[in-house]
This record gives sequence, C-alpha cells and structure tokens, in this order.
Amino acid sequence: MNNVRRILILTAWIVSLAMTSVAQDASPSNCTNRTLTGGYAFRVSGEVFTPNGIVNRDGVAMTRFDGNGGLTQVDWVVANGVPVPGPQNQYGFHDMETGSYTVNPDCTGQAQINFPIPPHGTSGAVIQLMFVIGDGGRTLHTIVSSLTPPNTTTPVPANIHSDAVKVSPF
Repeated sequence: MNNVRRILILTAWIVSLAMTSVAQDASPSNCTNRTLTGGYAFRVSGEVFTPNGIVNRDGVAMTRFDGNGGLTQVDWVVANGVPVPGPQNQYGFHDMETGSYTVNPDCTGQAQINFPIPPHGTSGAVIQLMFVIGDGGRTLHTIVSSLTPPNTTTPVPANIHSDAVKVSPF
C-alpha cells in the first residue's frame, strides 16, 4: 500500500509539473521591433471602394524592416488588371516607399507606408496596416486599416490583405 501511495503522489507531482510548464509556454511571445528585421516577400490582394466603383488590387512587394521601427519597400501592383503608375527602379518595381512600424510584445503590431508624391501632386498615398507576426518572425500577415489615396487627406474604404515570408536576414 505504501508503494502504491508513493507512485500516486509521484504521478500527481509529475502531472502538476507538466501543467505548470505548459502554462508558462502560453505566455506572450515577447516580440519587439527587432523581431522584424530583414527582407519579407509579400503577396497583396483585395479591393478599394471608390465613388466610381470597386477597384481590384493585386500585387507583390519586397519590404525591408530595419529592426528599429523603419521600413523601405518596392512593389508591383495592378488595379483591375492595369499596372499602377509610379516611380520605378531599374527592375520596373515602384520604389521610394518608406514608413514605420511598431511591434507589440504579443507579436501584433501596426505599420504605415508612405508613397512618393506623384508628378504635379500634393501628397503621396498613405497606407496604415495592422499585422500579426508568425513562426518566430518568419511570416507576417497584414490587413489594411486605412488607405489614403495620393493628392487627398481623406481615406477610402478598402479590403486589402497580404501575407509575407522572410527571405533575407537584413
């Protein structure tokens, strides 16, 4: 009887220890701005709702996060199947896109991308994003929370999302 009691107590202690370990693993991931460092390849898709109707957007982007809250980006996007105009680099991608981001300890965050002012324009487009980081910083999932077209200060409704994978460490 003593051996059975010892085995039961030992088993209960082991189960208790295992449950404590699982509870500790469920704590926040403690992400920081440094979690996003390097180049991420994005696939972008969705719709912009304008007074003239729905504009379907599709594209790709390469975003470089500096680990300190700054970003640069190049992209290639079509609107209803037609390439979107804008300054291009030697490879045909839109460039000169810059911005900032903030990562929360729970691996959520927000970012802003500022687009260059178009020729004879008054302001560049501004996109605000909400995001979640996955796979220890190797994936990123975003939703546009605000899209302000160029030459205006008024956001338009949009339903645009993107998913990214890390492709380079810097």
